[in-house]
Amino acid sequence: MANERPHLTVIDHGAVKEIQFADRKILDEVCISEIGDQIVGLISSTPSMRLLLNFKNVEHLSSAALGMLIRIDKHVTEGHGKLRLSNIAPQIFEVFKITRLDRIFEIHDTAAHALDGF
Repeated sequence: MANERPHLTVIDHGAVKEIQFADRKILDEVCISEIGDQIVGLISSTPSMRLLLNFKNVEHLSSAALGMLIRIDKHVTEGHGKLRLSNIAPQIFEVFKITRLDRIFEIHDTAAHALDGF
């Protein structure tokens, strides 16, 4: 079952919620704030959330978007949940490596592998 939100699609896999981003470029501060607020709202409504952020449609992320991901990770961790990322484009993954965020986040090549990891 999928639930549409302005910048996101939320897919319910039972115990795991998968979020797919609608925007190819997550660069605009207002957009990033809206996405962050939507995801934090979802996390707040579900204790011990298992969350998969699927970046299959995303080609570009700004540094503010990376900050949003750190904020999301904090909320998931505080709620005793688990967060996985998947399908990150090579040019975006390079930024994760440079900023060492690849050491903070559990990143999988595909959503299927990430789902299996839960």
